[in-house]
Amino acid sequence: MKITRTNIPDVLVIEPVIFKDSRGWFMETFNERDFYKSLESLNLSMPKAFVQDNHSCSSKSVLRGLHFQAAPYAQGKLVRVVRGAAYDVVVDIRKSSKTYLQWFGIELNCSNNLMLWIPEGFAHGFVALENDTHFLYKTTDYYHKDSERTILWSDPALNIKWPDLGGFKISEKDSQALTLESVI
Repeated sequence: MKITRTNIPDVLVIEPVIFKDSRGWFMETFNERDFYKSLESLNLSMPKAFVQDNHSCSSKSVLRGLHFQAAPYAQGKLVRVVRGAAYDVVVDIRKSSKTYLQWFGIELNCSNNLMLWIPEGFAHGFVALENDTHFLYKTTDYYHKDSERTILWSDPALNIKWPDLGGFKISEKDSQALTLESVI
């Protein structure tokens, strides 16, 4: 696997090795030993073990986020798209970080097979760029309803450049989310 640091050095883009032949293709989507060795080689902290996998399906223009779980139930996430395409966004909400309030966005799709490692301390969201977009998450902690937080996806303080899809389909919960200043 090839790992690339983003403008937020703790957030990583992971490109798996894909083996193709006349039958189709094969890729290893997660290898704990190699993942931890890669983090160690970059002098990044080791996350807790992955304990939960989630799978969502969205139609085009569905925007989900910006979500995170507060400590002590904060989650690291390894995310990827297995069908369709999504524009994925992470926001650094670690107050002591040099990249506090910076965001990173990338297209994840079933053609590029990229994955994104999002450590604890980040808000996360995405917008589906195609119908029937399937998004997979591996998380380092279990979902804990009372620790769930949502930051308004359009908070002007963050100035996230979402793709122009002519409008978004947003859940009531996400559309009524508070600004970053009110949440953190």
